[in-house]
Amino acid sequence: MTELFDHRQVRRSFSRAAQHYDAAAALQREVGARLSESLDYYEDASRNAPSPQVIVDLGCGPGHAAAAMQKRWPKAQVIALDLAIGMLRQTRANTAGRLPAFLDFARRPEPVCADVARLPLRDASVDILYSNLCLQWLDDLPAVFAGFRRALKPGGMLLVSTFGPDTLFELRGAFSEADAAPHVSLFPSIAQFGDALIAAGFKDPVLDRDEFTARHDDMALLMRELRTLGATNAMQERRRALTGRARFARAAQAYEQLRGEDGKLPATWEVIYAHAWGPPPGAPIRVGGVDEVQVPVSAIKVRKRG
Repeated sequence: MTELFDHRQVRRSFSRAAQHYDAAAALQREVGARLSESLDYYEDASRNAPSPQVIVDLGCGPGHAAAAMQKRWPKAQVIALDLAIGMLRQTRANTAGRLPAFLDFARRPEPVCADVARLPLRDASVDILYSNLCLQWLDDLPAVFAGFRRALKPGGMLLVSTFGPDTLFELRGAFSEADAAPHVSLFPSIAQFGDALIAAGFKDPVLDRDEFTARHDDMALLMRELRTLGATNAMQERRRALTGRARFARAAQAYEQLRGEDGKLPATWEVIYAHAWGPPPGAPIRVGGVDEVQVPVSAIKVRKRG
C-alpha cells in the first residue's frame, strides 16, 4: 500500500510546533473538551465497570488531556503517547509537579514516543484508548483500528476525534486555482471512519460530527496559524519546494472571493467524534480483509493416542 502521508514530516512539524502550540490551539482544546464529555459513559452505573487501570492518550500533544484523565483517575497508569519528541517534552513540562520531588508522590502521565499505527502495547491491556485530533494523519484506518482493538480490553472504551474531508475546503479550493499539486491534506469521511470501526469489530460504535468556522483577516494569517499548530501539508505528493510568490498570490486572490460581510475570510473545520467498546473475548479482529481469532493454547484440546 502506498502511504498517503509522509510521517517524518508529521513528526518534524509537530516537534517544531510544540513550544508555541497552545497559543494557537483554541479549536483543539474545544474539540478535546467535547470529546472528553463522553468519558462519562465509561462510568455509567449500568456498566458496573471498575475504575480504569490503564489509559492511553494517543497523539497526546502537549499532554493536557492526559493530565486531566490522571486527575480524574489518580490511581490509573496514564500513558501519554506521541510520535513527536517535542510534544512529549511539553507533556513532561505541563504535568510536572510544583512540589519538591521528595514531597511529591502524585502519579503523573508517562510520556512514550511511539507511532500510533504501531502501538507498543500488550494485547487486551488498556481500559481506555483516547485520541483527540490525531487519526487524520494516518494512512490505513482499518489497520490502525485493528491495532487499537488488539490493545483494548474486552469492554474497554475507544474514544477518538478526527478532522473530516470538509476541513479547510476553502483553502484547498483557493490553491487549486494556483496549481494542481495538493496543498491541503485530505481526511477520511464519517462513513469511512464508521466502516473502519465496524470492520475492526468494535462493539456499539457511535459517531457524531461538528463543523466550526474560524474567521481570518487574510490567507497569510491562516497559513501562519497552521504552521504554529504543526498542521502543515504532510501528503507524500505535496510540492516539496517553497510556494512561490506568484502561486501564493493567485491562491490568495481566489480566496478573496469568499470574504464575508464582516470583512473576514472563512476557514471551515469538520470534526468527527466516535466512541466504541471492545467486544467480548474471542471475537475476530479483521486485518487486511481476513478475520484473525486468538485462541489460548490451554483451550486447544489434544487427543492422546493409546
